[in-house]
Amino acid sequence: MNVLVTGAYGRCGTAIIDHLHDHETYDFTYYNRSDRPEDHPYGGYKTIVGDVANEEKLTAAVQNQDAIVHLAAYPYTDGTWDDILEPNIIGMYNALEAARKQEVESFVFGSSNHVMGLYEDELSPELYSLNSNLVLTHTDPVRPDSQYGVSKSFGEDLGRYYVENYEYPKQFYALRICTVLESKYDHPYGGAERDVENGEIERGSEEYEQGVARMKAMWHSRRDFAQLVDRSLQDNNVEFDVFHGVSDNRRRWFDLEHARARIGYVPVDNGEEWTEPPT
Repeated sequence: MNVLVTGAYGRCGTAIIDHLHDHETYDFTYYNRSDRPEDHPYGGYKTIVGDVANEEKLTAAVQNQDAIVHLAAYPYTDGTWDDILEPNIIGMYNALEAARKQEVESFVFGSSNHVMGLYEDELSPELYSLNSNLVLTHTDPVRPDSQYGVSKSFGEDLGRYYVENYEYPKQFYALRICTVLESKYDHPYGGAERDVENGEIERGSEEYEQGVARMKAMWHSRRDFAQLVDRSLQDNNVEFDVFHGVSDNRRRWFDLEHARARIGYVPVDNGEEWTEPPT
């Protein structure tokens, strides 16, 4: 299967490289605004340098692809409309148009938990406790917490419009990704430890402990994220659906049963199994 990954050298794209690139099923091409030098850990891969806002270049890159994994986006909740317009709105339209024109069968979209972010805003920090009983499913009303979240909700709606109104793409998978971290920090203490290294908080502080509690709910390990992408690419039954991108964390407030039943996603990691950061 020929697969184009946009935004390939971000945290999620590199998780695909780490865990799926050598899979004999796939022939990946990476589309990114910049390449990596040969001596870089992610250097030497088949890469097309381009912006998703460039419709012509993106459409050309999609030629002869069987699937698109669309991850390119402005990724921060503090983004203004000007920040998100080209990468998140126009880029999403361009990617779907490219899939339509080049007759790409499957489209996997890197959506976000921030499509549902107001639930967390209202209920945190109590939500991070093992005693919380909130479980959000794919059928609950969207409640974006930011213009970034709105842009991801737009992407989901646009994807549904395309699969229900055009011949291609035939399948659309919206993955509401929780928190995928860089490989160095790929554990539920990772976000807090990164903040300690950056001098933003102190280890053992209230901010540190709350960050760990949240990450034990929201962590999507890199291997579990790659598995969710793989299960989406291998599926032949879904026309349009939404799946939560999270590991099998006891504290999570996003449902996993739908992804288990629909596409066979079986995450292997659980944030509660960690009691301290790795040494």
